[in-house]
Amino acid sequence: MAELLEFEEPIGVLLKEIEALSMLPGNEQRRQDVDRLERRIESIRAEIYGRLTPWQRVLVARHGSRPTTLDYVERLCTDFTEIHGDRRFADDHAIVTGFAQYKGAPVMIVGHQKGRDTKQKIYRNFGYARPEGYRKALRAMQLAEKFVRPIICFVDTPAAYPGIESEERGVAEAIALNLREMMMLNVPVIIVVHGEGGSGGALGIAVGDRVIMHEHAIYSVIPPEGCAAILWRDAARKVEATEALKITAPDLLQVRIIDEIVPEPIGGAHTNPNQAATLLDSVLQRVLGEVSALDPGARLEARYQRFRALGQIGIIET
Repeated sequence: MAELLEFEEPIGVLLKEIEALSMLPGNEQRRQDVDRLERRIESIRAEIYGRLTPWQRVLVARHGSRPTTLDYVERLCTDFTEIHGDRRFADDHAIVTGFAQYKGAPVMIVGHQKGRDTKQKIYRNFGYARPEGYRKALRAMQLAEKFVRPIICFVDTPAAYPGIESEERGVAEAIALNLREMMMLNVPVIIVVHGEGGSGGALGIAVGDRVIMHEHAIYSVIPPEGCAAILWRDAARKVEATEALKITAPDLLQVRIIDEIVPEPIGGAHTNPNQAATLLDSVLQRVLGEVSALDPGARLEARYQRFRALGQIGIIET
C-alpha cells in the first residue's frame, strides 16, 4: 500500500480497521467486513480524487511511489538497451535513454528518473538533470533520427540541477540546444508528462509532435514554492501560487499547452502502476500511430506551428 497523502486521512482510518480485522481468526463474517471496508475505501478515494485542489494535485504528482520512466518502460516495452554518457563529460543518472521495442516496433526512450528509496534518489540526483544529462538525451535522439526510430520522452523532474558545477558546464546552453534540435528532428516525437514537469528542466526534453499529460501530473515554469518566494517573499503561500500558476492538466489542456490528458487509476498512478501503464498504453499507441502516419514534411510543419501557437489563447477583453 502506497503512503497516504495528508488529504487522504479518512482512508487511513479505514485501513487501520482492516489491519485490525486481519489479525482476527479467519471466518466468513471477517471476510465480509474486510470487503465492505475495501469498497468503502474505493468510494471515498473516488470522491476525494474527483475534487482535488491544484495543490493536492502537486502532492500527488510528487508522490514517492509514483511510477517512474523505468517503471513504464518495464511494463510497456521489451528489449530495452540503455545508452550511457554524453561523450563529453559524464553519464548523468537523472536521465535514462535507450533503444527499446514498443508494440513490436523499435523506438528510442528518453526520460527523467527520480529513484525510489534514499539510495536510488541520491544516485539519480532526485531527478535533477545536469548539462551532461541533456547532452546525453540529445545524443540518443540524434541516434534515433539516424536509424529512423520514433522517440518517446518521459518528463518527471522538479527542475534542472541549479548547482554551480551545472552552471559551469553550461546547463542553459544544453537545454537551449535541445529545444532547437528537437524542433527539427525528422522522426515522430511524443512527450509524456507523467509526474512533475518543472521549468526548463522539463522543457529540455519536451519538444515534440504531441504532448500528453497524466491526469494528476503538473507542468509549470516554476515550482509553487519558488513562485511564492519570488512574488510574495513567502514560500508558505505555495497553495495560492499553485492556483495562480495554472499547472494542472485540465488548465493546460484548456490553453493548449498540452494535447491530451491521460487518465489515471482512482487514487493516482501510484496506487496501481499496472493499471496506470495500461491507461497510458492506449493513449500512447494511438497518438504515436497518428503522428507516424504523417508525411515527414507535414509532421515538421505541424510541430513548428504547434509551438508557434503557444500563448495565443484569445484576445483579452477590455
